Amino acid sequence: MSDTRIGFIAIVAACVIWGLSPLFYKLLTHVPPLEVLAHRTVWSLFLFAGLLLVQGRLRAVRAALDSPVKAATVGLAAAMITVNWFLFIWSVQVGLVKETSLGYYIYPLVSVALGVVLFGERLSRLQWLAVALAAASVAVLVAGLGTAPWLPLVLATTFSIYGVLKKRLSIGPVVSVTAEILLLTPVALAWLAMLHVGGAGAFGRDLVTSLLLIASGLLTALPLVLFSRAAQLVPLSTVGLVQYLNPTLQFLCAVVIFTEPFTPVHALAFGLIWTGLALYSISTIRQDRARRRMSMTSVAEAPTCTKSSSEASAKP
Repeated sequence: MSDTRIGFIAIVAACVIWGLSPLFYKLLTHVPPLEVLAHRTVWSLFLFAGLLLVQGRLRAVRAALDSPVKAATVGLAAAMITVNWFLFIWSVQVGLVKETSLGYYIYPLVSVALGVVLFGERLSRLQWLAVALAAASVAVLVAGLGTAPWLPLVLATTFSIYGVLKKRLSIGPVVSVTAEILLLTPVALAWLAMLHVGGAGAFGRDLVTSLLLIASGLLTALPLVLFSRAAQLVPLSTVGLVQYLNPTLQFLCAVVIFTEPFTPVHALAFGLIWTGLALYSISTIRQDRARRRMSMTSVAEAPTCTKSSSEASAKP
């Protein structure tokens, strides 16, 4: 299986897990979001460190932080994902899942822009039209609701920057994520210790809550590894395209399961985004087919070229 296909499967799996995760975090609305975030961090470290220990690669985490540039990159990635995690947990608890879904719809806009500027990725006219439609949907929300969608914009920006930083890291996905969480764990443990000393900690009060908090580590670890792997194997534009699966599932959770209000303004905005997604998908599929045809043509012509070169060199 090619690296590109592995990366594509990884990003799809990560998006499905993220898209359905509001169903899980809705079960923890009785636990403050900062406390849930702290448990996500701590239990994720246990899982990642255990995996690296079994693989005999635990020392690689130190290598991921052995230079100021690496440490700064990992630290900034950790900061971006922490903000993203907290806002997501908080939005689920206060009934703003629809806004989080919009944030992850906007994310590809920022991701595509960063891909073009930083990595020289090119878009077709159809893809630019798709981006324009998505931008128009944001404008519709601002005009219709009378306020800027700050929550979606912050979610989109932090996750886009996180993707760029992961693209620049040359270390493996498990190692890089472990290094990020290792930097966050002391703060998380200090916060949990303060809560439990004050008698406000939720862990240990009942079995179901405790098990859910532990499970948040697995729900955090798995998609992060998958996303990290995908970010290193496929272009940011492809990552941004597949990311639409995440907000679509979140949107269905918000409107169908959580019955959050869906106004005509939202209908128009989401309609523009979905139209842009369809155009973007068509263009991407065409480009992939064209690349495969060119690759097959090059392989087919290779023996002929080799033979001609050999014959030429044999001539006096």
